[in-house]
Amino acid sequence: MPVTKRVTIATIAQAAGVSVPTVSRVLNGRRDISRETRERVERLLREYDYRPRASRRPDRSGMIDFILPDLDCPWAMQLLRGVERTAREEGFGVAVSAASAMRPRRTDGAVLVTMSGRDRVGAELRRLAVPMVSIDPEDEAAADVPTIGVTNWSGGRMATEHLIGLGHRRIGMIGGPKGLLCSRARLDGYRAALEDAGLPLDPELLDAGDFCFDSGVAAGGRLLDRSDPPTAIFAASDQMALGVYAAAWSRGLRVPEDLSVVGFDDLDAHRVTPPLTTVRQPLVEMGQLATRTLLGLIRGEPAVAARAEMVTELIVRASIAPPRSARGQRS
Repeated sequence: MPVTKRVTIATIAQAAGVSVPTVSRVLNGRRDISRETRERVERLLREYDYRPRASRRPDRSGMIDFILPDLDCPWAMQLLRGVERTAREEGFGVAVSAASAMRPRRTDGAVLVTMSGRDRVGAELRRLAVPMVSIDPEDEAAADVPTIGVTNWSGGRMATEHLIGLGHRRIGMIGGPKGLLCSRARLDGYRAALEDAGLPLDPELLDAGDFCFDSGVAAGGRLLDRSDPPTAIFAASDQMALGVYAAAWSRGLRVPEDLSVVGFDDLDAHRVTPPLTTVRQPLVEMGQLATRTLLGLIRGEPAVAARAEMVTELIVRASIAPPRSARGQRS
């Protein structure tokens, strides 16, 4: 319907038949309201073309920054989809940059990916009093920087438990960069699953990469060249898992007949052959939640929580099978 005066939260609340705090909770991504109410309020926000007051203030730029360690991150592009979508709905543009190339500029806020707000970029943004939210920070985030993550520990445990349930006892693990909290959590989940199953943690079955394909090829090759190689490998990213595929094929091994492989992310994992079993993290939704949290800070509202974790899910596909010994076969 045509709107001839400035649309406020009160306008939306009256049209939706809810209170002003309820509309505010929807804008901040709060989960303590019903799905029906959320959808009704979100529909009215779109219909009324609501824009937060902060984005109209003359001292605001109408832009937020999405800052990555580098620009070659396939999973970060999924985060960006969520960031851009939510920012656009609130009338903000998004500037994407690598941390190494980031220069001070007029911005209303920043979403940092695998950075904590304690490093050079974070220190500069803090000096400029720019609100920040961090996704999967490298280390413990600064107290004033809300963080968004997923249940990495549970994801690592689920993946390993499933392989154990298939009969695998020698399960290799390729972790991510050791400095990242998410890498350590996925590795700890793997360890916990082995411990619960009464299986020893064999250092010969551990390796690490940088989440990228080439490191998966290298680490997978090292594991498969062991004198007693694993029958399954859990890689802490899909890109590294695909690197394991390549390492296996170059050695004449078939997936999953000779080697089971599990990844982490669910980035087009269903498009490879065989389709990759993986731990799905809701990357687009993480970007959306990070942006809603940031926009709340820009409006001067406190963050709902210092840290939010979204749920991971194991997606079972054709890259895993019981080991040959459990099938009563011989290679």
